Amino acid sequence: MPYLCQFCGAPFPSTERPKICPICDDVRGLGFTLRSGARITTQEAMQKDYSLEFREEEPGLVGMGMTPLFSAGQRALVVQTEAGNVMWDCVALIDDAGIEAVRKLGGLSSIAISHPHFYGAMVEWSKAFGGIPIYVHAKDREWVTNPSPEINYWEGRTQTLPGGLTLINCGGHFDGAAVLHWPAGAEGRGVLLTGDPMSVTPDRHVTFMYAYPNMIPLNARAIGQIVDAIEPFDYDRIHGGWFGRKIPRDAKAAVARSAERYLAAIR
Repeated sequence: MPYLCQFCGAPFPSTERPKICPICDDVRGLGFTLRSGARITTQEAMQKDYSLEFREEEPGLVGMGMTPLFSAGQRALVVQTEAGNVMWDCVALIDDAGIEAVRKLGGLSSIAISHPHFYGAMVEWSKAFGGIPIYVHAKDREWVTNPSPEINYWEGRTQTLPGGLTLINCGGHFDGAAVLHWPAGAEGRGVLLTGDPMSVTPDRHVTFMYAYPNMIPLNARAIGQIVDAIEPFDYDRIHGGWFGRKIPRDAKAAVARSAERYLAAIR
């Protein structure tokens, strides 16, 4: 199995131990912030210290996170549809217990990623379910540290997935940053699955940042691009990238308010 970055979980080929993680060496990464150089581990070592926790977020949506917390503490989501399940974002760990738990949910038909900090063990999860496609936007190709034929570099503003789901390239945090629209979620009112591109705040709004650890904001043009990208889609709820971070209702209006207050603040 490949080497892993201990900061973000990004995988590297097993042929040579990497000296740096380019994702974390960037100003948006934890490694850059902590100034402590690369910290590299292996999947086998991770399996000794971590396990996977599953929580139902709502009917048809199950969260998968690592315990104890790893990296920024994010979790993945499994969206269950009649056309096949989609894993939204990924975690650094994969083990037999986790694979079996996902199988009991109906397995996976594809994996979709919001941005490079959440690549994790996406290739290993793909191979565990027969080499299913992994959707990474082509604008973020340069950040893929472990290239694999399973990775599908999609282009343009949207990409349709099984079950009526739609990937939306909104940009901002990374040029290829994406969110996922699930129209059947929230009892048919629609759900938006986000991560760092639109991070849910404690007061049930969202914020937009270029670099979270170093607190570098996005500019007004980038905010407008994000808002315009998601405007055509109906949604009443948002699930963020962490357990407990969601906007349970009236989420579309909350995003509009969030953009307004963010723009007022940076002006």
